[in-house]
Amino acid sequence: MREIKEPGTRWRVRRGTAVPGPAAHLWRRSVTGGVLTGVGIAAFVDETVFHQLLHWHHFYDRSTTGAGLVSDGLFHAFGWFAIVAGLFLYAELRRRAGPVRPAWWGGLCLGLGAFQLYDGTVQHKLMGLHQIRYHVDIAPYDWTWNGIAVLLLAAAVLLLVRSRR
Repeated sequence: MREIKEPGTRWRVRRGTAVPGPAAHLWRRSVTGGVLTGVGIAAFVDETVFHQLLHWHHFYDRSTTGAGLVSDGLFHAFGWFAIVAGLFLYAELRRRAGPVRPAWWGGLCLGLGAFQLYDGTVQHKLMGLHQIRYHVDIAPYDWTWNGIAVLLLAAAVLLLVRSRR
């Protein structure tokens, strides 16, 4: 049995049983913190590697270079705010009873994969804000980008299902 410490209460959770009230709250907060951190990391890596280092594209490529740079700055700020919010949740969980680590890691993979799949399908294809790369055959890039997203989402499902038991 694992003891979950909430202020003023004591709960005991057996392996393989449904998660009771306070433990469910810790699980949800752990997942939420992981998702926010994952989205922020994905945005940070995308912005840093593909926008700044490789110069493959801007967040918004349908205007001038100046507009693209401004959109990159706003996108970068969004990523950092997501990371900070996720880490604040993690710190709050550490002060209370500790995060449910498999749930946090599952949330992290969910945030990474969901952001990447959204970016690769909605922003690249449906909205046409930008492509991964220009002046090359983008099919291998699209397949790789979205394939990694699906693998991250599969890992998230495995971790989250495992953490609920």
